[in-house]
Amino acid sequence: MAGEKYDYGIDFDAVDAIDIHTHVEADDHGHHAYDDELITATKQYFKLDSEPTTVDSVAEYYRQRNTAAVVFTIDSQTVSGRPPNSVENLIEGAARNNDVLIPFGTVDPLTGEEAVQGVQRQVELGVKGFKFHPSLQGFEPNDRAYYPIYSAIADAGVPALFHTGQTGIGSGLPGGHGVKLRYSDPMLLDDVAADFPELTIVMAHPAVPWVDAQISIATHKANVYIDLSGWSPKYFPPQLVRAANRQLSTKVLFGTDYPYIEVDRWRRDFEALDMKPEVLPLIFKENALRVLGVTA
Repeated sequence: MAGEKYDYGIDFDAVDAIDIHTHVEADDHGHHAYDDELITATKQYFKLDSEPTTVDSVAEYYRQRNTAAVVFTIDSQTVSGRPPNSVENLIEGAARNNDVLIPFGTVDPLTGEEAVQGVQRQVELGVKGFKFHPSLQGFEPNDRAYYPIYSAIADAGVPALFHTGQTGIGSGLPGGHGVKLRYSDPMLLDDVAADFPELTIVMAHPAVPWVDAQISIATHKANVYIDLSGWSPKYFPPQLVRAANRQLSTKVLFGTDYPYIEVDRWRRDFEALDMKPEVLPLIFKENALRVLGVTA
């Protein structure tokens, strides 16, 4: 299969699936990007009792399941005041686990030209895409101040994955820990998709409460996809399930949000949905191969 020019070490013919959305929470030095209050609240929201994921722990988890995984962290230092867990450490870890891991980069959009240079530097280091979380990073994606960042990503020929919809991060805390949901309205990405038709955009998660807008955007814009992470499939909005079976069968992607949603639970709950058999290989692997530039 094609893909050698992207320096993937993964045998894409052999893996069962590609999880497009997994988190590396801590680097090899134990640094976590979230403060203690946010870590505690997140664990409560997702009912987690595990240690923070590292690049090697994620690799072993997915290796056991014969599944490839896109891994990333999030740089929100301007807003949070805390540096991210090291993206360089993540890239190095993905390189030593390149039989299963695909590294995405991260830059803080609020740093301007520094973010543009960060995109270019991380591409040189080997990232295969970029992750943004507008609510955590505190920016409106369609503000033209951030367009140079998207230009750099488009020039590199790699995709951009944006959190959309409600987030469990900060949920239940006073003021949601300062996290503003409106920044993750997918309609803001419609502008970006229209202005950068050469940029592949993935809207992460069923974008509650804006799912209908999300479906419309992915239907209208050839360069926009949806990943199905962050929710157990049994809670998927029914209109999203219908669209995945029909007009969006080539536009939706398997994703879990691991460790917040376990792969085994996601797949078990997904099997209970009334999905067409011919759609399954598209969702679990073929659509992701196209997003990642492995296939046309």
